[in-house]
Amino acid sequence: MMKARATLLIVALPLAACSVGPHYQRPALDVPSSFRAQEETPTEKSLGDAAWWEVYQDKTLQQLLSTALAQNRDIKLAATRVAESRAVVGATRLGQFPQVNATLNGERGRVFQGGEHVTGALISGEAQVSFELDLWGRLASMSDAARANLLSTEYAHGGVHLSLLSDVATAYFNLLALDQQLRVTQGVIAARERFLDLTRTKFRQGAASGLDVSRAEANLSVARANLPELQRQIAQTENQLHILMGETPAPIARESLDLQALPTPPEVPAGLPSSLLERRPDLRQAEANLIGATANVRVAKAALFPTISLTGSLGSESLELTKLFTGPTKVWSLGFGLLQPLLNAQRNRYQVEAARARQEQALLQYQNAVANAFRDVSDALEARHDYSAVLLEQERQVKSLREASARVLRRYEIGYSSYFEVIDADTNLYTAELQLVQAYRNSLVSLVQLYKALGGGWDRADDRSRNQTARDAIQ
Repeated sequence: MMKARATLLIVALPLAACSVGPHYQRPALDVPSSFRAQEETPTEKSLGDAAWWEVYQDKTLQQLLSTALAQNRDIKLAATRVAESRAVVGATRLGQFPQVNATLNGERGRVFQGGEHVTGALISGEAQVSFELDLWGRLASMSDAARANLLSTEYAHGGVHLSLLSDVATAYFNLLALDQQLRVTQGVIAARERFLDLTRTKFRQGAASGLDVSRAEANLSVARANLPELQRQIAQTENQLHILMGETPAPIARESLDLQALPTPPEVPAGLPSSLLERRPDLRQAEANLIGATANVRVAKAALFPTISLTGSLGSESLELTKLFTGPTKVWSLGFGLLQPLLNAQRNRYQVEAARARQEQALLQYQNAVANAFRDVSDALEARHDYSAVLLEQERQVKSLREASARVLRRYEIGYSSYFEVIDADTNLYTAELQLVQAYRNSLVSLVQLYKALGGGWDRADDRSRNQTARDAIQ
């Protein structure tokens, strides 16, 4: 009997590497040769490969980003999910190895010892070993699914990292734009106060009407009314930045500079569309989910086949605890078990159908994620190009309106222009200056969006280990 069991084990172990069901292969994808709105010829070099501190060269922004990456609560939450998934992988892999248990029991009973029956305490100790022969790859597939889930959580962590960089940079540029609009408004208020004084002087001299004074006062009030609104938005944006950094709301220390004074970001092309599949963590996450769903199909199919287990135990019994392992009474057993689902067979078949449906869902989600990623890059490239054109025209408009406003004011002072021409020129210039600041902001944010769409800013230091884990999960 021992020889038969040994023969069965020798034959079964090679079969344990076999598995039933599909193995993962990356699906065929419709990858374009270039992104829409990509003006240059695609090359391997891409803005997405640049480190975030190379793209965002402002020192204050770099400090904010470093703090956010170290303290943000969403980053920490994603890291705990990775730790949880890693523990699940470890626990799942243990199922592929022999399970060893030890028991120690004490009871009162009757045993035959020394030619006669003895009644008294009975102490027994036993070590049990069980091992499931993974003939159909069920346990191995469960381990593959767990590793794929670990990959998914790691890539989700990378996605949070990438989004955090984008959110902080966008909020910072919004804050600088609001600061600049506040300075523009304060300058307009000072100019309108001087103009109101001039109008009142001309009114006392009989060179202006009371209507002119009222209009000047109203025009000043419009600019003053914008101050508290801008201050509210500044405070809220500062609060947003502190929350992103994992801190309580407070002011943000920063230099008083205009957006156009920021360091010029590198002009790097978008790169090859095919490289996006490896660079963006959300695409890697979607693929990891597909890998896991494929492994779960194998798990469900393996459940249709019998489960074979080998068990063994070795122990000792004694009437005295001190003689438990030295006494003459030894017990041992060897066992072989086969479990074939019968009543649950149809239920298991439904489980296979459900697993296949989930695999199809994961495939569609992956294909949809890839399509949306190409759209993100194309949209960002289009926005970057269009906002640059808008910015150029806005600069020309502000320059022309400044010259027109200065001429109208000089003509008004000597009586050649009407008051309404002054008000009109002043209002147009104020509106255009605010729009110019917004155009600078839009141009900078379009760079943030393009960098994010290309998968830039993700910590690539651990990427090679992730790739190896992915290959392990596929095999």
